[in-house]
Amino acid sequence: MTLRRIMLFTRFERFWHWTQMVLIMTLLFTGFGIHGFHHLLSFKTAVSWHTGSALALLLLWIFAIFWHLTTGTWRHYVPTTNGLLKVAKFYAFGIFKGERHPYRKAYWRKHNPLQAISYLALKLFLFPAIWISGILYLLYSFWGGAASGDALMWVAVIHTAFAFAIAAFVIIHVYLITTGTSFKEHLMPMINGFDEVELSEEEEAYLERDEPGHIE
Repeated sequence: MTLRRIMLFTRFERFWHWTQMVLIMTLLFTGFGIHGFHHLLSFKTAVSWHTGSALALLLLWIFAIFWHLTTGTWRHYVPTTNGLLKVAKFYAFGIFKGERHPYRKAYWRKHNPLQAISYLALKLFLFPAIWISGILYLLYSFWGGAASGDALMWVAVIHTAFAFAIAAFVIIHVYLITTGTSFKEHLMPMINGFDEVELSEEEEAYLERDEPGHIE
């Protein structure tokens, strides 16, 4: 295996990541306004921005799912227990002792085992829960007539609970970016796309031959 700098995050992945971040932060901000945690926006404006951002994010997620399936990048999210305990111990204890991260990124495994499981859970459980509860709330006028008066309240409670779960994920995600040897080390790959990755001879030969702009 050879350690080389390659484009680990493509332009679409970076666009998807930062656009998703802006939309999620907008949704959290407007959601808090709708619930009365702040009054920086009128209720009508908060609802309008919240709905528009939610629809934009839903379209982005649909396109991202299509992109992951057609490009094969879904493989990065396949969970594995190989090295999971080492990574968990590092974040629980080793990170506070200045130990080196036990995981090395690979061409087809850029997420460590804990990241892969976390991102997969986010995509399979938290995001769908937000989609379904949000759409049910938005379309209440179409189905609410056949439901009890408490139905909308429970939909809102469920939607808010999962929104707080996503907010917690965002906080943890940002915190982990600040850990390690360098903040720049974690952030720059999502800005310019390049990161150090261990490549097999076949992967290195493929990139140098077919994707010369993706390897340094």
